[in-house]
Order: sequence, then C-alpha cells, then structure tokens
Amino acid sequence: MSTTPALDPAHTALLVMDYQPAILALLPESDSEALLGRMEKVIADVRATGGTVAYVRVGFTEADWAAIPPTNKSFAPVAQHRLMHHADPDTAVHERLAPQDGDIIVRKTRYGGLSTTDLDQRLRQHGITTLIIAGVSTSGVVLSTVLDAADRDYRLYVLTDGVADPDPDAHDVLLRQVLPARAHLIETAELPTLLRADQGCR
Repeated sequence: MSTTPALDPAHTALLVMDYQPAILALLPESDSEALLGRMEKVIADVRATGGTVAYVRVGFTEADWAAIPPTNKSFAPVAQHRLMHHADPDTAVHERLAPQDGDIIVRKTRYGGLSTTDLDQRLRQHGITTLIIAGVSTSGVVLSTVLDAADRDYRLYVLTDGVADPDPDAHDVLLRQVLPARAHLIETAELPTLLRADQGCR
C-alpha cells in the first residue's frame, strides 16, 4: 500500500507549466505526444474531483525583453533574439490541454512559475495548500517552481511522467537526487486514487 499522503481536491491545484508548442518542440515528438496524452487524463481527473487547474506559460512583451539585463545568462539571448513573443501561437498553452473558464492562467518571464507572476496570491485566494507539479522542462520550470514553492510551505507532488527535459541525464538526476527532498514523487496513474482517497475517508 502506498504511504504517499492522500490529496484533498478542495485545497489542491495542478500546475500545468510550459506545455506550449515552442517548448514541447525541444523534446522528441514521441515523448511530447505521450506527455500530452497523460496530461489530458490528469487534467480531466483533477477537474472531476473538484481540484483547481492552473496554467503557467512563458511569453514576453517588448517591455519584458527590454527589462532583461545582459547579465542574465539564460534570458539575455531570449531578449536579444526576440524569442517567445507572448502573442505567438507557439507560446500559447497547447490546444490539447486548453484552459477552461475558472482555471488560473499566468504568464511568466523567468524559469519559475511563481517568481514573476501573481500565481502564489491567486492560489492562496483559492485556499490552495498543495500543488501537483507537471511541466517542461524538469531542469527549468519544474526545478525552479519546486524550490520556490517549497520555501513558501506548499505541500508538493511531482508527476514523474508529467515532467520531461531535453537532457535525460539532468531529468534523471533531479528526480532521483534533488526533488525527493522537497516533494512526493508519484506517477500520473497514481493520482486518481490519491485524489479520491481523502474523499473516501471523510
């Protein structure tokens, strides 16, 4: 029997992060297709149990590009080459995972889902204390968001097959050696049982 704590959907949010065509294109096509298929099921199950779905996407305005200093090793090239414009269709949430009315949607301009957005405030307003993390890439948005959210005292679950990275070695090291210290690691197939376990014992 699993020792992973059950989830209370009323206080749980699924974070669907950087599931955008421009980001998914960094992965092998077969990997991105499999990810999208799993995430369709996860999102549907979270909705069905009354959980919150929050989408995080990366995209830049002209002002965002102008505000990136040349000292930022990761994002200065993004600004220099005017990449990931917020209105580009490739920076929208993938159509297979399209947000619905009532979902939380934020746009970020750095790696983490919390640091350049009002996501934390909006989650708190919804009474959210637990986050289920899914995103691309593991070494980017997932790592940054887990570190930040852990410091903000959220209870965290990472979907091991709902995250991916262009670098398989980095992905494996993070899942094995870094993220377990801050989050419960689960597979997407385990989520329905965890979401319903808490309801069943009330």
